[in-house]
Amino acid sequence: MKLKQFVCLAALSIPLAVQADFLSVTVGGGVWSEAPAGNFQKTNDPAAVDVEDNLFWDSESQGYLFATFEHFVPLIPNVRLIHTRMDHAGSGATSFTFNGQPFSGNVDNDIAIETTDLTAYYEVLDNVVSLDIGLTIRKLKVDYTITGDDGFGGSTTTTDSIDETIPMLYALVGGSPWPDLIISGELSYIAFDGSSISDFTAKIAYTTEFFVGFEAGYRKQNFEFDDISDTNANLDFDGVFAGAYLKF
Repeated sequence: MKLKQFVCLAALSIPLAVQADFLSVTVGGGVWSEAPAGNFQKTNDPAAVDVEDNLFWDSESQGYLFATFEHFVPLIPNVRLIHTRMDHAGSGATSFTFNGQPFSGNVDNDIAIETTDLTAYYEVLDNVVSLDIGLTIRKLKVDYTITGDDGFGGSTTTTDSIDETIPMLYALVGGSPWPDLIISGELSYIAFDGSSISDFTAKIAYTTEFFVGFEAGYRKQNFEFDDISDTNANLDFDGVFAGAYLKF
């Protein structure tokens, strides 16, 4: 599916007359303990680079921040903003080709993946059962550096970045077994031209009577690229998270 077709379909699928019955602002953050898996390569490379076997990435604790604004104005969607940064680095003896350059011996690498999601959504249901649907605009920024021996007595370094803005469909389904507690699952997803991006979260959140809340759960991000910025990739990052927030 082309991006233009996706945006049109997403816009038509969102109801225009759903609204919240209150006004609230939530700000918070937490720590996500995620484990990486998968591989990536430049489109002209003969084989993919495995992030565990070739780059020696391991589980890391990453931070995230979020803010939500919900209101009772008809037609105007509620808004949620979440920023997540994932940093991975590794060093070890390996051998591979990346971006047409050979790397061997002791290879050092580091990568930073930043996602900033702006989600506009409507609360279709908001009582014992919750249902939100909307559209997420994701700003994806990736920066990486790989340094190693070139196999001929010298050294070689490659540095590159990816900077993309991506629309994604968004949905949340939840239930409140008792007031101020919600168990929910939410998903942002897009698939187009052989590529896909998904971000799934399952969590439990509880808001106390003192405006302080706590959340914990499981999150998984998947990036499958087919010639995006001359890159093919199939990367997973998943693990448990815990955070706190203020809700007014």
